[in-house]
Amino acid sequence: MIEIESETLVPLREVSKLLPSRSNGKRVHISAIYRWVQRGIKGVRLEAIRIGGTTYTSHEALQRFALPAGAPHFESMNPLSKARQKQIDAAVQRLDEFLYHRKSRGSSGKTS
Repeated sequence: MIEIESETLVPLREVSKLLPSRSNGKRVHISAIYRWVQRGIKGVRLEAIRIGGTTYTSHEALQRFALPAGAPHFESMNPLSKARQKQIDAAVQRLDEFLYHRKSRGSSGKTS
């Protein structure tokens, strides 16, 4: 919840100016910011309050929104199916066994 007395309020229309530009040099569109307030990302919504005819968020609310919304978002961008994860785990295990077998065979077969 935004604490009006202790947080720095920012009108939603100004939020894109506070955020870094995207890789193509464009700012985040105002509709995305309103979407963050209304729907959020992965269940996390940007806090906002309406005073008079203007909707505000705060620097602190942006920080709270960015931390939980950003981390899971990037982790889940390319989720693996359980079957694919099993294949990867099996391949890693076979590689470990091969390398261990090769290492132990190579060290016991050498004589000085």
